[in-house]
Amino acid sequence: MARAINRLKAVTAAKATKPGFLADGGGLYLRIGPTGSKSWIFRYRRDGKLHDMGLGPLHTISLAEAREKAQECRKLRLDEIDPIEARRAGRTQAKLAVAATVTFRECADRYIAAHRAGWKSAKHPKAWTGSLTAYAHPVLGDLPIQAIDTGLVMKAIEPIWTEKPETASRENPARWRGHLEKLLPSRGKVRRVKHFAAMPYPKVGEFLVELQDEPGIGAMALQLVVLTAARASEVAGARWDEINIADRVWIIPAERMKGDREHRVPLSAPAIEVIKTMAEIRQSDFVFPGGKTGRPITTEAMWELLRRMGRATVTIHGFRSSFRDWAAEQTNFAREVAEAALAHKIPNAVEAAYRRGDLFQKRRQLADAWAKYCTNPPTPAEVLPLRASR
Repeated sequence: MARAINRLKAVTAAKATKPGFLADGGGLYLRIGPTGSKSWIFRYRRDGKLHDMGLGPLHTISLAEAREKAQECRKLRLDEIDPIEARRAGRTQAKLAVAATVTFRECADRYIAAHRAGWKSAKHPKAWTGSLTAYAHPVLGDLPIQAIDTGLVMKAIEPIWTEKPETASRENPARWRGHLEKLLPSRGKVRRVKHFAAMPYPKVGEFLVELQDEPGIGAMALQLVVLTAARASEVAGARWDEINIADRVWIIPAERMKGDREHRVPLSAPAIEVIKTMAEIRQSDFVFPGGKTGRPITTEAMWELLRRMGRATVTIHGFRSSFRDWAAEQTNFAREVAEAALAHKIPNAVEAAYRRGDLFQKRRQLADAWAKYCTNPPTPAEVLPLRASR
């Protein structure tokens, strides 16, 4: 005997209030939720498993419309087609059809708008917009994104690749590996990376002595840069609620770190002395307050101090290199300990997955050794007698 369909009446569906399912037949049900909400579902079995496909709420889809949708689903099942998968595929095709009409210019604008909040510098959106307008849009701007292939990308970026590889790389919607790498020289060959000018580590101790004789908050901040090997921006923005003098630790929150990950910095005895000196003249929430009320010192103030001290050829960031060179050449600490001290990201994904800790205790030993070296550097022939920390 055939299963009856079209059992429900519109008035019955409208008046029903008891939570549960009302069958119309042929897999069509009216589902009434605990709060009284009503929606249509098509129930079917596939590979022995029961599936419910939502067809829409009663206030939008009438009984007649729900029956039409259920009929379409039953026809798909006759052809052994999953109606849920079919609907998903249809939606994907619709999105692709819309995407085919979106131009490169529109896509670029959306990308910049979506990433604007995540860029740490206000200059980034302007730089992207400016370079795209100047170099990419004249070639790609009005074309649908699905029409853009490697040849068009080449046409846009090849003229500026050797002169402005950084700018050209912003406009690369094609995959590099297997595509442009065969057509263009690598950025490394076009223009070698320009490293920050660093002070040789044997001279850091002498510089630190001079720095201690310099007045002002900038000199104190720069001392902490040298002693902790932290970035200038991290030191400049240090807040008192990040510092624990008793435990000799400085915890920099993720939002202030280049790698967007919280970083614990062990503080050596000389670093603690810098902190305590600033605590005696505490003026704001910032450890190193700037000239403007409620604002920290700027990194430019530290740069200016270096210039006044006759060290214009040295960069603040270079002190991180000084520390790294010293750790590699004058100690037996493992490479990963020094890298962790600099808060460098682990380039190897497998290694990063397995290394969960931050090697803090070993980094404390390293920080203390660096402070000792800076305040009492050995002769060039000496090597610090530190035990291996692998």
